[in-house]
Amino acid sequence: MIKYIGSKRVLVPTIAAAFSPLPRGARVLDLFSGTSRVGHALKAAGLHVTANDHNRYAWHLAGALVGADADRIGPRAEAALEELRRAPPVDGWFTELYARQSRYLHPDNAVRIEGMRQALDAIAPPATAGPDLALRHVLLTALLLAADRVDSTVGVQMAWLKQWAGRALRPLDLLLPPLLPGPGAAWCDEAWTAATAFHGDAAYLDPPYNQHSYLGNYHLWETLVRWDRPEVYGVACKRVDVKVRRSPFNSRPGLLPALARTLEALDVPVLVLSFSDEGVVERQALEELLAPRGHVEVLERAHPRYVGARIGIYNDKGDRVGVPGHLHNTERLYIVAPQAGQAAAMRAAAAAVP
Repeated sequence: MIKYIGSKRVLVPTIAAAFSPLPRGARVLDLFSGTSRVGHALKAAGLHVTANDHNRYAWHLAGALVGADADRIGPRAEAALEELRRAPPVDGWFTELYARQSRYLHPDNAVRIEGMRQALDAIAPPATAGPDLALRHVLLTALLLAADRVDSTVGVQMAWLKQWAGRALRPLDLLLPPLLPGPGAAWCDEAWTAATAFHGDAAYLDPPYNQHSYLGNYHLWETLVRWDRPEVYGVACKRVDVKVRRSPFNSRPGLLPALARTLEALDVPVLVLSFSDEGVVERQALEELLAPRGHVEVLERAHPRYVGARIGIYNDKGDRVGVPGHLHNTERLYIVAPQAGQAAAMRAAAAAVP
């Protein structure tokens, strides 16, 4: 799974346990899926998961890690990956932009990524549905994960390290993503649209905490999957659409109204909302917002802060300009169910995870 701000890597077992009282096969919406860590864990636990995110790279991650059926697509994907590994390197616009004008990737790996990405469209052309789309999801996810393992950043694509990271000097290794058997779905919609369209048993919400756009922080991955040779700006070579593709969830005055509208659209009896104490909405406001939907239980867990916050602050040239701050924050799970006993059981299951 890629390095990601707000990643629930450490909390995934706790979050999955909160859903464990639901019956096997219950239909769950992961509304802000990001890297699909949570959706992947819920699918592994036997739930039918629909993962949604409005960024294209996250949609492809969800399509592979949640939507794809390993039994159906795995053998075909293995053969396609072997073909991709043999793709000749290409030193073109992608390498120039992201390995020379910027230094997110070492040129030796960038030319391999560019060659593979160019070949990928012939192996798995854009598709609208079915096994061809599933194959494309898997191949793009494999390439994105491979690129993430050899990047030269602290995780976000706001800057690159002044000296090459050790991993950036390793050769690219294209691996089959951790696919799971069984059904699932991946959507690429705005949160309110997905909430309106989904009808099921439960939803997991992990909305942005602050003003920082995931598109801005991971613009390189968006370009890698879109392959649209975008116009860019600034030292960080961000896509220009970062300036216009803005979400109300990244706005201090906009987040709470956007969340309220989304919750009103959700046709599910059970909710689990994850929100950090570093977020722009206070606990009391969230509890008041959730209270009309049923009984609210809150579980707090200490959570290590994102790696970039722990190693210091860097400017656009990769120079360190700030020292690390506090190392942990508090992550809160707001569990909402129609009956107090159901909410309490979900909280108890989550709290039982060490």
